[in-house]
Amino acid sequence: MINRGCCKGHVGTCSKMNVYDWLNDVNNIAKPTDLVEVRFKNTRKDYFRNVNDLALNQGDIVAVEANPGHDIGIVSLTGDLVLEQIKTHKVTMINGEIRKIYRKAKQTDIDKWKEAVALEHQTMLKARQIALDLNLNMKIGDVEFQGDKTKAIFYYLADDRVDFRELIKIFAETFRIRIEMKQIGARQEAGRIGGIGPCGREICCASWLNNFVSVTTNSARYQDISLNPQKLAGQCGKLKCCLNYEVDTYLDEQRDFPSNTILLETDAGNYQYQKADIFRRTFWYSLVGDRSGTLYPVPVERVKEIIQQNKNGQKVDRLGQPFVSKPTIEKLGFEAGSDRDTLTRFDTPDSEGKKKHKNSNKKRRFRQRPGKQV
Repeated sequence: MINRGCCKGHVGTCSKMNVYDWLNDVNNIAKPTDLVEVRFKNTRKDYFRNVNDLALNQGDIVAVEANPGHDIGIVSLTGDLVLEQIKTHKVTMINGEIRKIYRKAKQTDIDKWKEAVALEHQTMLKARQIALDLNLNMKIGDVEFQGDKTKAIFYYLADDRVDFRELIKIFAETFRIRIEMKQIGARQEAGRIGGIGPCGREICCASWLNNFVSVTTNSARYQDISLNPQKLAGQCGKLKCCLNYEVDTYLDEQRDFPSNTILLETDAGNYQYQKADIFRRTFWYSLVGDRSGTLYPVPVERVKEIIQQNKNGQKVDRLGQPFVSKPTIEKLGFEAGSDRDTLTRFDTPDSEGKKKHKNSNKKRRFRQRPGKQV
């Protein structure tokens, strides 16, 4: 299928399952590779050898070696770029060898594959009910049938270790297939379901993010973000992955920052740290015991000087000028006490509007009609 938009003219999708082949117009005559990347359901990819020298292109449906039987997948990448992809992805092997591509899928293979896909939803619902009857603390997230309908992968979520030996026996008796249980995390489940994040874009785990790195609250602290669980948590219920994107930049900027736990001693009293504008290199302080909420912006270099003077037993005269925020009414150009800042100013038209309305009636009265003379 040919997509539109950013993938116009290319076979595949704009999601993380697709890789832009920037070597597609370069033919490696010296050492051509027979490795092919094939994608399956649930962002699952694997790599196979084209031992039969098939003329494969992106988007071709192929029958590949599985354990046991065969599976059906879609070719997502060919050529030398596959060798680079293997460096960052795990390759499934059988007896120490990369699996093979048998053939391009026949119509009978595709029909059987579609029948297997049609069974997945009902199988998932029935599997959930069986797990619930056994009182297992787990959730069956999805089911993926193998292309030949001889095996199924059950994706499940669980916080603790689950003994599902009895569950596998019931699954095998109920569905009459080979069972494989695969545990996934909350982030993988969110990526499988998809959604829109608070930034207005598709969530990263569903669009491009493959490798999930642990996220801690220290990432928020380094960026001086409020530790609000409702804002820091993503759709998976865990900390947002995007908290790690810019944390290195913040750490580099704060390498020469002084400690924010040190009080600044002045003749007017001691000042304690409140917040920081990291990229403007400004600390904000307030007077200890002052409940008015007045903040004093101090450059980082000035903070270092004051701390050094305090270590030498000296106190500065003053910290600086307090920050005074201008009221919003002045920014909008309204004058306090006038009728323009009241909520009822639109209820009655002003005198100027009445005059304009009367003048427009006079002009309409003497307007010349077509075909007549005044």
